[in-house]
Amino acid sequence: MYQRFNDGRPPAGGYNRGGRGGDYGTGYNGGYGGGHGNRPGGTGGGEGQRPLANYIISPPDKTLIWIIGALIVIGIMAIFSAGSPRAVAEGVNPVFFTVRQLAWLVAGVFGAMFFANFDYRKLRVYTYQLPVVVLILLLLVQFTPLGLTVNEAKRWLVLGPIQFQPSELAKPAVILMFASLFSQSSQILDDKKMPAYLIFGASLLLIYKQPNLSMIMLLIFTFAALYYMAGGSFKKLIVAGASAAAVIAFTIRDYQKQRFLVWLDPNKDPLNAGYNIIQSLVAFVEGGFFGVGFGNSKQKLSWLPEGHTDFIFAVIAEEFGFLGCFFIIILFGMFLHRSFIIASRSPDMFGKLLAVGIAFSVGFQAFMNMAVASSFIPATGIPLPFISYGGSSLFVSLCMFGVLLNISKKRVQRIRPYAKKSAYQ
Repeated sequence: MYQRFNDGRPPAGGYNRGGRGGDYGTGYNGGYGGGHGNRPGGTGGGEGQRPLANYIISPPDKTLIWIIGALIVIGIMAIFSAGSPRAVAEGVNPVFFTVRQLAWLVAGVFGAMFFANFDYRKLRVYTYQLPVVVLILLLLVQFTPLGLTVNEAKRWLVLGPIQFQPSELAKPAVILMFASLFSQSSQILDDKKMPAYLIFGASLLLIYKQPNLSMIMLLIFTFAALYYMAGGSFKKLIVAGASAAAVIAFTIRDYQKQRFLVWLDPNKDPLNAGYNIIQSLVAFVEGGFFGVGFGNSKQKLSWLPEGHTDFIFAVIAEEFGFLGCFFIIILFGMFLHRSFIIASRSPDMFGKLLAVGIAFSVGFQAFMNMAVASSFIPATGIPLPFISYGGSSLFVSLCMFGVLLNISKKRVQRIRPYAKKSAYQ
């Protein structure tokens, strides 16, 4: 007989306490028990003995693995196609960007494997530690020579041969911090949450200084999603959203206002602010329904800037057409579907909010990138998860994917342990 952990609480005797093993041995994780059990499976770890397993952990969600695998394969193919002309123009090997992305992919796979086997409940310990580390890294970007400026944006931190964006780490940090806090209480104004709000606000200010308005929007919307899914008030979200929109309207920079005006009519400035939008739309038109074929895009030949990063979806649209775009949208839709199923099956609120936060962060980022490429929203620089060139984005996305896989594992405890029977009975 078996019992599901539907309420997120440990079995009788607990798994964080010592003492007797009892009927259920050491509980959920086997290694947290103490003392000796007086029944099979009850030998605890109090005297250094490894307890016998009295629980079952199912494999991670295989459908989710196939979905992410398909997105990564599409991304490597698209980076090879869109990045080769850019690499040649810069005087490096045509596979330069592809090889660097593969290197980050290897690191990301190891990160995903680690977190897939790391009990997500233990992440609570890092509720404040990870956000503080991210805040320190953001300070290093802005106020030390380690910060690197690319295309008038100071977002990168250079540590020897490694170059990455600390703002990408802000995504899992915000998810972890507020998933942990809101799983304890859905009250938005709480003394216990004040340190979190201070860290969150300081991080947003530093990211705004880079500037990276798209990341700010992503983090704020992720926070709002976690608050609402924890049982927060929708009216408070509306009021806070209206206030945030007013603040953004008064603090937005001139070039960002120009982006909005050009989005309404790209032909007002076709050779400057509206150039990216026009060339991206040309790629969609050229692709048609079936596309021009893999590697045959013309827009990537210096016509479409950042074709291997922010506008990689436009290159995919030109080479694979509407069918290719639709397939990618379906993959992200399946990712969200599986993630919400995983969240609904999680045994505790912390796991539910972690899964929802990861799903929303990846899904909303994908929506923003594809919407920018198709001119559905004003242009803003944000990569397409698992597909766009960018080691920081790929590594962080894969680590969050690993956490999601760990949450997807079903923890089932034996109520009555198996007894070995003789073949002659």
